Amino acid sequence: MNSKTARPWQERYAAKLVSPREAVACVKHGQRVFIGSGAGEPQTLVEALSGREDLSDTEIVHILTLGVAAYAEPRLGGRFRHNAYFIGPNVRSAVAEGRADYTPIFLSEIPRLFRTRRVVIDVAFIGVSPPDEHGFCSYSVSCDIVKPAAESARYLVAEVNRQLPRVLGDCFIHVDDIDLLVESDRPVLEAPQGAPDEIAERIGRHIAGLIEDGATLQLGIGTIPDAVLHYLGGFKNLGIHTEMFSDGVIPLIQKGVINNSAKTLHPGKIVMSFMMGSRKLYDFAHDNPMIECHPTEYANDPFIIAQNDKMISINSAIEVDLTGQVCADSLGPMFYSGIGGQVDFTRGAARSKGGKPIIALPSTAEGEVFSRIVPYLKQGAGVVTSRGDVHYIVTEYGAAYLHGKSIRERALALIHIAHPKFRPWLLAEAKGRHLVYADQIELPVRTPLYPERLEQWVDLKDESRVFLRPLKLTDEGRLRDMFYRLSTESVHFRFFRYVKAMPHEQLQEFLRVDYESDMALVALVSADEDADIIGIAHYRNNPRTNYADAAFLVRDDWQGKGIGKHMIRVLVEAAQENGIAGFTADVLAENIGMLRVFQSTGFPIDTEMEDGAYTLRIPFATRSRAAGG
Repeated sequence: MNSKTARPWQERYAAKLVSPREAVACVKHGQRVFIGSGAGEPQTLVEALSGREDLSDTEIVHILTLGVAAYAEPRLGGRFRHNAYFIGPNVRSAVAEGRADYTPIFLSEIPRLFRTRRVVIDVAFIGVSPPDEHGFCSYSVSCDIVKPAAESARYLVAEVNRQLPRVLGDCFIHVDDIDLLVESDRPVLEAPQGAPDEIAERIGRHIAGLIEDGATLQLGIGTIPDAVLHYLGGFKNLGIHTEMFSDGVIPLIQKGVINNSAKTLHPGKIVMSFMMGSRKLYDFAHDNPMIECHPTEYANDPFIIAQNDKMISINSAIEVDLTGQVCADSLGPMFYSGIGGQVDFTRGAARSKGGKPIIALPSTAEGEVFSRIVPYLKQGAGVVTSRGDVHYIVTEYGAAYLHGKSIRERALALIHIAHPKFRPWLLAEAKGRHLVYADQIELPVRTPLYPERLEQWVDLKDESRVFLRPLKLTDEGRLRDMFYRLSTESVHFRFFRYVKAMPHEQLQEFLRVDYESDMALVALVSADEDADIIGIAHYRNNPRTNYADAAFLVRDDWQGKGIGKHMIRVLVEAAQENGIAGFTADVLAENIGMLRVFQSTGFPIDTEMEDGAYTLRIPFATRSRAAGG
């Protein structure tokens, strides 16, 4: 046996211990140096390297780091040049001013650069936890691209920080595989987050509406992910497979909401590649068998991600154009962050059984000065998620489902979730580019707010459930589909004549709602954005009488289940909120079902009969009996 390996690992460990100054002396002119990621950045080694005055032309590579990047300061430009695989705040100005470089690349593919030697790592500086009884150190809070870099580097230096947690998973390196060691006892870098504001809360509520029990989530750090988590308290058996892990999930783990029991890959385990947050997070992760840390070549691999059923990816964006192109790494020509794992998880979730890739962003920027839904991306802006990859876009005004939709459908869906004051401008731009119909109905000067409060599930007589919500501008195609599935009798009952076709020009009239004097509700088979419409209820107010004319239509195969009674209940509530005095309606005498729907309101009804049709007048002042179900 080799005498070196015959010695206890503790002795071999002690023989590699050096001072920080001695450790960084291994770096030579013109070499490429890798620095460990995020909260696991080896701060002592970075400080010592930045203090060397005898170096020149040294390239520094890494993704986001949380520490001070002195090597990116102008005064050290002759010694170091940084190449960012993801741009953090500490190097952003250097990249913007041309003193540092940016390499756009999927996070899942960076390890292959190192392993194939297309990017040779001469020296890697990494942070690790103290070794266990077997001599293995954990990569701790950052495994991501650190493990591949460490395994590929020609020379490896590790800062053993007593305060780094021992995180489990594919996350270990033996002291024998490290060339030099430096010990430290420094607080782990933290990434504090503020509480979600009202906009983040509204975005979070919309995203939570897209999540089901048993889903597996990818969440980042920030107010929007935290807002999503706030609305998941009533869910069951959620799981985590994510790039980044942060404090927000801890309360849901403690409540049992996140237990990973329904995961189809790594059941019972949280899978991630790095963590950033508070000391509470790091303590929670220490030696926690629920948590597995893996490099990004595994955790971010779309084919691995897709093995999780009901995979939900939630990522952010800077702006989205009307065709669905997502810019997430640049402010116009200024590189701001990086591609990161957005495309990795978007593609993984898209291929997951029941998966949903979501891009979330506020509708405006800089205090509502600029719209983030735009006709064109800014000049110089880059596309991170393409038109072909995008699925859900969510703002505080709702969710737009774009996958498989035409450019016209996409533009209308995105206009619908843009800030109301920018919607007329966006529609005019869409018309100017021929993205939508030239006669697409114009939005009113005071664009109405979509009344989310009216959204609700209702139980039917046969124990099935349908989803009621206000009509949207994007419902035109689904209304057309519903019309062509109606019987001639149902068409006659609704329009008092036989209507053979329902072209775009006529459908426009149904969509001309302001949610106040003109309101329409639809019933859908699910809450999905592309769900079939099976019923519509509509009123239009007469300002001279303050009575609104009401009409209903339910698809034949869903009639007789109580949908009409639920819709009129909600429609009456909306009318009363808007100060409308009552309903009027014309109903053919043989349309017994519709007469019963109006009777179910419980209000007194004045009726007149003429030419085989009843004219109904229903004042809301008093109820004569309890309303039907």
